[in-house]
Amino acid sequence: MDYFQGVVTEYLVADRAAFVNSELLIQLDLDEPKKGRHWYCDAAAVNVREQSLYLCEVTYSKSMSGLSKRLLAWDANWKDLRSSLARDCGIPESWKVQPWAFIPREYDGALRSRIESLALNTRDADDMPYPLITYLENVVPWNYVTWDRKVSALEDED
Repeated sequence: MDYFQGVVTEYLVADRAAFVNSELLIQLDLDEPKKGRHWYCDAAAVNVREQSLYLCEVTYSKSMSGLSKRLLAWDANWKDLRSSLARDCGIPESWKVQPWAFIPREYDGALRSRIESLALNTRDADDMPYPLITYLENVVPWNYVTWDRKVSALEDED
């Protein structure tokens, strides 16, 4: 785990309704992990109040290449990914599962241009929702109250 994953994890658990699993293995197949069919998610945050699971990815790569490839792969396998989360983690099918990217503000355009197809597709209930994007600069502990982060802090910061 790199430094900012820890900062993001602290930000997530500052909401007392959230519980975090770091480096969650998402495995589409029951047997051994297969290339392109499993991922280690930086942090999976279960929010009991919202009945939601946030699949959080943290990066400060300029190109946003790795993160965009992951998001596009999740989108291509979303139905199987949701099924694996129900099977392996007990996440009810009725819960919302939401990708959430934590990136430096200056690389926002790079990420959005690489995942543009996610925004252009007609989304229905079975499609992956467009990822939330939160800037790393906003999750440092001096920017929120660490013992009672409010729900409004979870909102997308477009």
